[in-house]
Amino acid sequence: MFAAITPVGLWKTIDEDTNHANSYVRITQTNGVLSGKVETILNPVKQNDICSKCDDELKDQPILGMTIITDVKAQDDGLWGDGEILDPTNRKTYTLQLTPQDEGKKLEVRGYIGFFTETNIG
Repeated sequence: MFAAITPVGLWKTIDEDTNHANSYVRITQTNGVLSGKVETILNPVKQNDICSKCDDELKDQPILGMTIITDVKAQDDGLWGDGEILDPTNRKTYTLQLTPQDEGKKLEVRGYIGFFTETNIG
């Protein structure tokens, strides 16, 4: 297995549309599996936001302190994946890939809804 740089640590989340910082998420590792929890919400107005769109045990739970990254494992290529990330603002869950960059100073987070397969038509 490739010796991967671990994404364990405290990470600032950035809104892709506004380029503003939203929160800090702490990623931890237990028995080789990563999870991530919202540790700080930077907008004071959103400090008490809840997962109102959730329809499971997270329904109406505070986003602050919520585990939003689950079951991420090291891959053979040095990436981290096979887990999920929850967007608590819309209750969508995505398949997750984490890629430490710049010697572990940055973390690329990719969420995927599904996958495409090649189809031969004609």
